[in-house]
Amino acid sequence: MSKLTNKVVLITGASSGFGEDAARLFAKEGCRVVLAARRLDRLQAIVDSIQQAGGEALAIPVDIVNHTDIEIMVQSALDLYGQIDILFNNAGIGRVDWFENHTPERDIGLLAQVNLIGLMQVTRAVLPHMIERRSGHIINMISIAGLIASPLISSYSASKFGARAFTDALRREITPLGIKVSGIYPGPAATEFGRHTGGNAAYRALKSRLNINMTSEYVARRVVGVAKRPCRSLVIPWWFRIITTFDMLFPVVVDWILYFFAKTNHKIK
Repeated sequence: MSKLTNKVVLITGASSGFGEDAARLFAKEGCRVVLAARRLDRLQAIVDSIQQAGGEALAIPVDIVNHTDIEIMVQSALDLYGQIDILFNNAGIGRVDWFENHTPERDIGLLAQVNLIGLMQVTRAVLPHMIERRSGHIINMISIAGLIASPLISSYSASKFGARAFTDALRREITPLGIKVSGIYPGPAATEFGRHTGGNAAYRALKSRLNINMTSEYVARRVVGVAKRPCRSLVIPWWFRIITTFDMLFPVVVDWILYFFAKTNHKIK
């Protein structure tokens, strides 16, 4: 029997990518999975697939920037299952382009609302229940962009640095209450998310040089692994820790490297 059997897992951004794959994997572990996202038709198709495979799942439509939607989502999960053991904050949007091309409404305002404020609001809605039970695990999908700031993802990186700060502060605040908090920091992966961040040529060239071929399912498997064996943070792939450590110890060198990258590529459309 899996260590996760009968755990109730609430997953935001569950209609594709890491969220979808994590939902399927948690269900295989015997979890009762609550999938939340805006696209109800897509969620229901995933739920049907999980149920046909013998798992237990529920779809709840939610707009992560709508506080009422969040409250209804959490209360619906509690009404049905009586508990939420694991919260996987996975909902997120991105934008890849030079900052002057970012739109105030979507690429700055909405992005911050989804990636940071929405994550905080969902956590706040679930937290009183976990505190009451003195049990629970909050897993936040952040990004390697929350550890190292890079050109072309300024708005996204700002939101993810905020998510990282929130994750670290929350862990230090509620660990004494029996609640675990983990941050997941993946590099680029093949997901639907990556296809909607923009088509900047310089960014595509940078990704090709890094030669990272992670799949969404691989990252989701690592998330389930963290649920089984909680840890403070997980950087994927492991060697990105070398890059982030170098950035921390030698920021001037990284500034110079990225200065020449920006100088060479800023006019590429």
